[in-house]
Amino acid sequence: MSRVYNFSAGPSCLPEEVLKECAAEMMDCNGTGQSVMEMSHRSSAFEPIIEHAEAQIRKLMNVPSNYKVLFVQGGGSTQFAMVAQNLGINRKKAAYIETGVWAKKAAAEAKHLGVEVDVIASSKDKNYSYIPRVEKVSGDYDYVYVCFNNTIMGTHYEYIPETGDIPLVADMSSCILSEEIDVSKFGLIFAGAQKNLAPAGVTLVIVREDLIPEPEKCLPGTPTMSMYKTHSENGSMYNTPPCYTIYVLDKVLNWIEKNGGAKGINKLNVEKAEYLYNYLDNSEFYHATTEKGSRSLMNVPFLTKYSDNDGSEEAQAKEKAINAKFVKEAEAAGLVNLKGHRLVGGMRASIYNAMTMDGVKALVKFMEEFAKNN
Repeated sequence: MSRVYNFSAGPSCLPEEVLKECAAEMMDCNGTGQSVMEMSHRSSAFEPIIEHAEAQIRKLMNVPSNYKVLFVQGGGSTQFAMVAQNLGINRKKAAYIETGVWAKKAAAEAKHLGVEVDVIASSKDKNYSYIPRVEKVSGDYDYVYVCFNNTIMGTHYEYIPETGDIPLVADMSSCILSEEIDVSKFGLIFAGAQKNLAPAGVTLVIVREDLIPEPEKCLPGTPTMSMYKTHSENGSMYNTPPCYTIYVLDKVLNWIEKNGGAKGINKLNVEKAEYLYNYLDNSEFYHATTEKGSRSLMNVPFLTKYSDNDGSEEAQAKEKAINAKFVKEAEAAGLVNLKGHRLVGGMRASIYNAMTMDGVKALVKFMEEFAKNN
């Protein structure tokens, strides 16, 4: 079977060049006679891999020298807790901007750990279809928390809130290295790998050194593995890290560098997203669900004209049927994982860094044919 175009929200498609490199080195990586899957994380064979991955992150994201780059496990959801356990320790109070499911879950986790949460802005009034404009945040907070790109809702920050001396924390799981970012404007950035960096299994954390507390200063009951100090003091190898995932991540970073770094990749991402949004905005059959000025370059949810129904059971059944038909016929055409999230409905095309313009054009061509026939 030939390769399909994978529009999954995560785990997402990886660059074919990277997959081929990994396949070629599966039995023998760098002349070691073994796969990275088999290497000891303490060995001289693996050490250069994790060191190079960190160096590439620092170079590609222009990470200041007073920030630590960590590779931890547990995904973005574990960071919801770790952020609160490590940063919410002085006033035990934090500000959250609620822009969708993941920001809401992060706030709930902080509350669960005893941090007082102020939801200082929310786009819940329009089903999270836009990013609230919060230019400046002040107050007695340990940190301000944002989800920079909302995978489910397809929204993205086109600005960075000004927080002054309050550390700004950002979940960048679904937009990391899709654009240039000034890391110095953030106290902490984290990103689950399975969107733009690697297979699932490792989470990138970039944290300013002065925000890493001593173990006794973390929230009471914080496990050793949930302390940033544990990982920063041990080169991300306090325990066995996800070695193979870090190896793939390193290769993806090399691929990004070859394609012009974050700036070059962003140019390609803008071209892909504009091509798809332009089609949606000029279509009488489909429409994008997110407001202009808040649109993600990575995740594009869209609905058909059948979504504009009268709310009756019959109309809703018709909408459900047309969506199912779209997804089924798209899959038959080699366009997979286009089913929308239940909170938005319709379809969603995730067009991360590794998705090609050919893939986006194939999707639009299919959409045109489907619209004509339905």
